[in-house]
Amino acid sequence: MDALDHAIITELEADGRLSNVDLAARIGLTPGPCLRRVQRLEAEGVIRGYRAIVDPDAIGRGFEVIVNVDLSTQEATAVADFERDVTALDEVVECRRMFGRPDYFMRVAVADLSAYEVFLTQRIMSLTAIGRVNSHFAMKTLKKE
Repeated sequence: MDALDHAIITELEADGRLSNVDLAARIGLTPGPCLRRVQRLEAEGVIRGYRAIVDPDAIGRGFEVIVNVDLSTQEATAVADFERDVTALDEVVECRRMFGRPDYFMRVAVADLSAYEVFLTQRIMSLTAIGRVNSHFAMKTLKKE
């Protein structure tokens, strides 16, 4: 990747709806070569897609919880079952398997504290191999991409 590819990525990260003509003008290329570069970046998987950023409050997901989960066992089928089950939950917007403790880091988005309590007790705590769950509520979000 060269400087023009990086410039394309920077501009599209700031505004994914930017037209090819506007993008080309911003990075100093003509539209044809600019479009070919964007298409190459998409084909190579550098640009993985485009999406709308939605206000979570508008869709009933304004209450975000950071959840640390430790499993009671590291047995392969229990781990696979947990990962399959937790990734199927719409409320889980991010889940990462960690080295060390906790076993998993999750971000959960629900309407409010009451909805989180229902989600935690009825959905998460009912999964097999749950050992410990630790929930954290942010006081304020300073930066979010």
